[in-house]
Amino acid sequence: MQGCALPGRQVAVPAQDTTRAEIPGIPNARYWVDIDIESFVRDAIASAQREQAYLARTGHQGSLPPINFLAISGGGDDGAFGAGLLVGWSASGTRPEFKGVTGISTGALIAPFAFLGSEGDDALREVYTTIGPANVLKPRNLLAALTDDGMADNAPLLELISRYINAEFLARVAREYQEKGRLLLIATTNLDARRPVIWNMGAIASSIDPRALELFRRVMLASAAIPGAFPPVMIDVEVNGKPYQEMHVDGGTQAQVFLYPPRLFSLVRQQGVKIPPRERSVYIIRNARLTPQWASVERGTLTIAGRAISSLIQTQGVGDLYRIYLTAQQDGLDYNLAYIGADFNAEHKEDFDTAYMKALFEYGYQLARKGYPWHKTPPGLTAAKSPDSTPPAKKLK
Repeated sequence: MQGCALPGRQVAVPAQDTTRAEIPGIPNARYWVDIDIESFVRDAIASAQREQAYLARTGHQGSLPPINFLAISGGGDDGAFGAGLLVGWSASGTRPEFKGVTGISTGALIAPFAFLGSEGDDALREVYTTIGPANVLKPRNLLAALTDDGMADNAPLLELISRYINAEFLARVAREYQEKGRLLLIATTNLDARRPVIWNMGAIASSIDPRALELFRRVMLASAAIPGAFPPVMIDVEVNGKPYQEMHVDGGTQAQVFLYPPRLFSLVRQQGVKIPPRERSVYIIRNARLTPQWASVERGTLTIAGRAISSLIQTQGVGDLYRIYLTAQQDGLDYNLAYIGADFNAEHKEDFDTAYMKALFEYGYQLARKGYPWHKTPPGLTAAKSPDSTPPAKKLK
């Protein structure tokens, strides 16, 4: 019986104290944007002020330069598409610098490297074209479903993350955050509270607390911790100096991709802050196919449940694309969407299949290197156009 005991944990944060819990030494590490957006608004304003100061220091004059956002979705090993797209985009010579980069799940593993621009390309290529299952997980026996917190151990993934995310990497992220006001945001799910948590990775990287590096890595790990498949990531927090522990899992249980809270611009204006006119664009990389994939489903409990969950994830992801589209329309952002096309049909033998990821990386790379035709609307929605106009698509600029 003792051998069958489930893993233990420290006391969870009481429900009434959920949003009061802080990371020891790094109190500005995250946001509860679904119930408390004030801190996010405050940091967004401060970010704009740092950008303006940077432009003044570097002698920029005249109208403000274009501002670009990048949102990278979940998708498991399909993240090879987004990695290849970014590297090919760099090769085309047209990839912009992003004011803000967001990531969930596999997108959270890509986002920090995308944030640093082309200098992160070698790491993206290496990770998404050379690793295999052994670099991500260590299978457990079948009894893990009853006696453990995941069917596989993701310690190999943490080791992989730690190989690339070091003190020097954090210093580079911190400089972009502090000097230019650029934002790197990663989403996890607090499973105790069943609420999304947005982590300010630039603030974490800028912290002088010695635990900042470990937290940065663990947030990336948590965002990709698929519930049931991988163990959750336990995060130590405090409320009024009293220690508690939060359970965090894959941010994809809340959304497949995110931009920023839809009310952000209006709340900034309510603070008396003027939002200057400038060209704004959002680029969304959906690491998935958007058309349903047919498969003959066996009459087994796990097979049926797995198929149903994957269907739910796909439709949730499409809904997320519509939500971002509405936000872009509301705030005057040029909407650009990339996803895996129906023309990609490499065989997928297993999760984190090296050959499959290598082929998908190359597929995304070649599309971007030649100039990806960004989709201007979510699937199923056609943008208004004149009878003589071409379909809504845009070359990288």
